[in-house]
Amino acid sequence: NGKKAREEGSQKKDRGKTAPNKDQKESENKEKRTTKRGKEGENKQKKGRKNSTSSASSNSSDEESLSEEELAMLKDQVEQKKKLISTMRNKPWRMVKKLSALREAQDFVEKFEGALGKGKGKKLYAYKMMMAKKWVKFKRDFENFKTQCIPWEMKIKEVESHFGSSVASYFIFLRWMYGVNLVLFGLIFGLVIIPEVLMGMPYGSLPRKTVPRAEQATAMDFSVLWDFEGYIKYSALFYGYYNNQRTIGWLKYRLPMAYFMVGISVFGYSLMVVIRSMARNANESTADGDDNNFIFSWKMFTSWDYLIGNPETADNKFASITTSFKESIVDEQESNKDENIHLRRFLRVLANVLIICCLCGSGYLIYFVVKRSQTFSKMQNVGWYERNEVEIVMSLLGMFCPPLFETIAALENYHPRIGLKWQLGRIFALFLGNLYTFLLALMDDVNEKLAEEDVVKNITHWTLLGHHNSSAANDSAVTPAPLDPADVPRGPCWETTVGIEFVRLTVSDILVTYITILVGDFIRACFVRFVNYCWCWDLEAGFPSYAEFDISGNVLGLVFNQGMIWMGSFYAPGLVGINVLRLLTSMYFQCWAVMSSNVPHARVFKASKSNNFYMGLLLLILFLSLLPVAYTIMSLPPSFDCGPFSGKKRMYDVIQETIELDFPLFVAKIFSYLANPGLIIPAILLMVLTIYYLNAVSKAYQRANAELKKKMQMQREEEKSKRNNKASTNPMLQDLEDLLTPSTKSESPPKQAEDKKTESPNGSSPARKPGRGEGLAGSPMAGGRGAAFTAPSPVFVAQPRTLGARAPYPGQPRPWGHPLGPVPGRGRGQPCYPRAAR
Repeated sequence: NGKKAREEGSQKKDRGKTAPNKDQKESENKEKRTTKRGKEGENKQKKGRKNSTSSASSNSSDEESLSEEELAMLKDQVEQKKKLISTMRNKPWRMVKKLSALREAQDFVEKFEGALGKGKGKKLYAYKMMMAKKWVKFKRDFENFKTQCIPWEMKIKEVESHFGSSVASYFIFLRWMYGVNLVLFGLIFGLVIIPEVLMGMPYGSLPRKTVPRAEQATAMDFSVLWDFEGYIKYSALFYGYYNNQRTIGWLKYRLPMAYFMVGISVFGYSLMVVIRSMARNANESTADGDDNNFIFSWKMFTSWDYLIGNPETADNKFASITTSFKESIVDEQESNKDENIHLRRFLRVLANVLIICCLCGSGYLIYFVVKRSQTFSKMQNVGWYERNEVEIVMSLLGMFCPPLFETIAALENYHPRIGLKWQLGRIFALFLGNLYTFLLALMDDVNEKLAEEDVVKNITHWTLLGHHNSSAANDSAVTPAPLDPADVPRGPCWETTVGIEFVRLTVSDILVTYITILVGDFIRACFVRFVNYCWCWDLEAGFPSYAEFDISGNVLGLVFNQGMIWMGSFYAPGLVGINVLRLLTSMYFQCWAVMSSNVPHARVFKASKSNNFYMGLLLLILFLSLLPVAYTIMSLPPSFDCGPFSGKKRMYDVIQETIELDFPLFVAKIFSYLANPGLIIPAILLMVLTIYYLNAVSKAYQRANAELKKKMQMQREEEKSKRNNKASTNPMLQDLEDLLTPSTKSESPPKQAEDKKTESPNGSSPARKPGRGEGLAGSPMAGGRGAAFTAPSPVFVAQPRTLGARAPYPGQPRPWGHPLGPVPGRGRGQPCYPRAAR
């Protein structure tokens, strides 16, 4: 009791001491706060001094303030922000939210990325991150620069957005052709024209480089120059200007050999580029995969680009999406179209018969005109139309036959894409027939000129001999003065004549194309636009309406123009330069005409994924253009007084001459062995067999790919059906499990139940587990999923035989906890129903 009293007294004293000291504590707290503020100010001043003195001390303080765990957490956060920045475009957010989240992530990365290093490695890490950012920015800027360097990319995108991929494919093809011709022009201009102009004999030094005396008076007339006669004929533009001197200039440049090799290289390079483009397009078309599933859903939800910030770009994108929907709708309608097959076959046969008649008539007309022009060439004072009748007729046929074919093709009612291919094939046959008819008639003219050359050669020889004898008779001691090159008799120079015909065809084709665009598109569009207000009917909806862009005619015109360039470049080296200017002006002129004067097709259709159909036509015309040139090189003798191969029996003799004079003897033997027909024929057979084998292997791979695609499609459909079936059958399986639970439990023998009782650790019987099984044992309407049924459906159970235990007889007591079994007396396979618990 004494101790308790002492403790109570001490506690009272403590309470008495603490009670009056509250004001003191408040004052002490204020003093502590003021001291803390002063210390903080001192610390700030110290930190400012430290930051001003050196940056290394701040780095060390930051290192001390951040632990390893904090650095790891900071690194994870920086990586997450970087991942968010890279995947920001794929987020289904509004643009405002995207921009704000992007700014926050970029600020966070810039702020905390430098703190991920340690010690001296911190600066190195910051430097690496800075260089990585600059490298990423450089690559992005370089990609943008490459995109901007692609010629006419934005023009083609604008055309594609308003007129569809089929019209854009023509302009892509035109751009590709411009690149090919630019390379060919570089070869010819750099290796043939420039060396001859700089190192060859000047104009007027040789008869082949001088206008004849009889033509000098009218050599500069516009009508003469328009026909590529006069001074143009005796210029570096044509074959006849080049000298047959073996080496020229101080470089000892072998011009005849260079001319021959460049002529062959034009075909070799073109063949390589066309085949390479076809292979690349095939790879791109197969790599894209099959996208025939959910076309409209993909276009609806994934077409828009949410990074567009320019209103004009947004309008173009809107027009592009609309056009792509029209293309897909046309494809879907054509795939589900039902038609009368017999009537359709009859109309298609009729259309083909009419088109064949048109082709035959155009071929006969060209042959007749060429033969007529040969008679006009022998006459004097022929008019302008008679001189240019062949070019005019061929250009008019190329202008009027394609619309006629398109009108006849309306009977066939093909899918627009298939109809375009048929139209291209028919126009291809038209142009090919016209071109080869022209070549056959031209070969007759060449044969006549070759026969005339023998006579002119003798006249030239006797003229030079007579001039030499006359000068020697006057004064035998003085060397005779050379005859003026303008007075020397000339041969017809059939190579220059062929080159002039190809240049005329090219120029006339350019003029007809531009006039057709101006008259048929622009003036027609102006008439429809401004006269529609005061006309009797609606000109825009009815006749004449706005013109559509003729894809097939423009593509085939481009292809056959390139074929004429390939054939004529050997006889007129300057023809490739004319074609480069033509393609350059065509891109701007036709883009302007399309956007200002044309309307999209009524049935807009999607172009194929690759332009291999265009490339196939180009490859065919390349092969057909090579045949006439190869025939003239191998079979016809060159002119005796013009061109780099004059004085030789055949043009290819220049190769044999170069090998014999400029190479060692064993090289000539090797080439003679390689030129042996016994070696060439087996090599050709081996190449044919190799091509056959590779073609068979590629077809096998295609079949295997088709089978794999079918299997993948079937597997995808099976998985989809399994998921659907699983989702629909899960409730039924659960109900069946609930119904079968008491019957399966009743099959456990009583002996096992007794063993469970004895094996329980407490020695007491195991209690029943309240749950679904117990409720179902009592009644089918009790709890669980079975409560949804008004009456249980009959379930047939094949009860297996149980060895060593039997079901209890009626009236026999059941073991405790054993569920009720089936009604006794029923055999195997009989229906059993759960009974209500008593």
